[in-house]
Amino acid sequence: MAEFAKPVIFVSLLFSFSCLTTVHGDQRKKEVESEQKINNNNKCDLFDGIWVYDESYPLYESSDCDFIEKQFDCSKNGRPDKFYLKYSWHPSACKLPRFNGEDLLKRMRGKSIMFVGDSLSLNQWQSLTCMLHKSVPHSQYTNLRNGLLSTFTFPEYDVKVMMSRNVFLVDLVDEKSVGRVLKLDSIEAGQFWKQFNVLIFDSWHWWLHTGRKQPWDYIQEGNQTVRDMDRLVAYEKALRTWTKWVDNNVDPSKTKVFFQAVSPDHLNGKDWGEKGSNTCEGQERPVKGKSYGGGPHPAELVVEKVLREMSNPKLVYLLNITTLSQLRKDGHPSVYGYGGHRGMDCTHWCLPGVPDTWNQILYAALINQNE
Repeated sequence: MAEFAKPVIFVSLLFSFSCLTTVHGDQRKKEVESEQKINNNNKCDLFDGIWVYDESYPLYESSDCDFIEKQFDCSKNGRPDKFYLKYSWHPSACKLPRFNGEDLLKRMRGKSIMFVGDSLSLNQWQSLTCMLHKSVPHSQYTNLRNGLLSTFTFPEYDVKVMMSRNVFLVDLVDEKSVGRVLKLDSIEAGQFWKQFNVLIFDSWHWWLHTGRKQPWDYIQEGNQTVRDMDRLVAYEKALRTWTKWVDNNVDPSKTKVFFQAVSPDHLNGKDWGEKGSNTCEGQERPVKGKSYGGGPHPAELVVEKVLREMSNPKLVYLLNITTLSQLRKDGHPSVYGYGGHRGMDCTHWCLPGVPDTWNQILYAALINQNE
C-alpha cells in the first residue's frame, strides 16, 4: 500500500493547487473586470465615496524613496501613529484600480508628464515619482533640479515626470520702476507647456498670502493696476486667462490636461465637529462618512464655474480631490513636517498619504482616456 501513497498524495496536492490557482485566477479576473468598469463607464464619479481602513496600505514606505522632501516625510520626522497610512479611497459607484506604476510607464513610453503649480503640486509630484519608483525598484532613475524645474527620469522607459514651480499660473514680473507685478491676463510660461503630453495644473494656496508673505506689490489687468483686490476675484480672472490658453493651444490628441482642485487645510475644528480644535495636530483618523461639515471650499466653486464656461470644457479633466481630501484631517504633517515642533503644517500632506490617492485617480483617468 505504501507504494501507492506517494502518487495519491501527489495527485491530491496537484488537485488542491489546481483549485487554488483557479480560485485566485477567478478572483483576479473579477478584480480586472471590476477595474475595467472604470474604463467603460465615464459616468462613474471617482470623487464620491468614503475612506476605508485597508491593511494592504500604504502603497510604499517613505524609506523606499530617499528623495522625498523632509517636509513630507512624517514617519522619518517622528510621527508615532500609523493609522493615517492605512486608508484607501472607495468610490461609491465603481472600483478604483490599484495603482500599477509599471503599466503607467509602459503607456507613457517616450512621453513626458509635467506638474505645474505650488508646493501642493510638489507634494503630488513627489508622491507619483515614489509610486513609480516603488513599482519598478530595479529600474534606474535620475532626479535633477534646476532652479524652479525638477525632472525625474526613467531612462528604461524614456519617461520624464517633471515639476515646474509656478504658483499663480499667470505671470509674476519684477519691474524695477514699480516692483513685483502680478499680471492676471498674461501667461508667458504657456510656450513652455506646449511640449508635454500630460499636464497637471494647480493653483490656490499662494493667493491667500498677505503682508510680508504676499509675493506681489501690485496686481495688473489690462491697463489697470491696483495694489490689491478680492482674492477670489483675482483667482477667477487668472483662471480664465489659463483656460483661454488651454482653449487656444491644447490639441487633445497630443496632450491631456488636468487641473488639481483645491487642496484643503484643516485649521478649524468646527469644520469636522471638534469645536475646541484649531489645528490638525493629534488627528489620527479621517472624518467618517462622505460629507464634510465645513461645506464646499469657496475656491472650489470658482474652479468648477470657470471650467464649465470654457469654450471646450472637455479639454480639462478636473481632479476634484477637494471633498475627499477634506475628510482627511489626519493626513497633514502637523508638527512632523519641516519645522518640527516649532511649526504647524496643516496644509501639506504626509507621504505616503493622501496625494497617493490623487495619483491613483490620475492613473485611472489616464487609463480611461487612452482606451
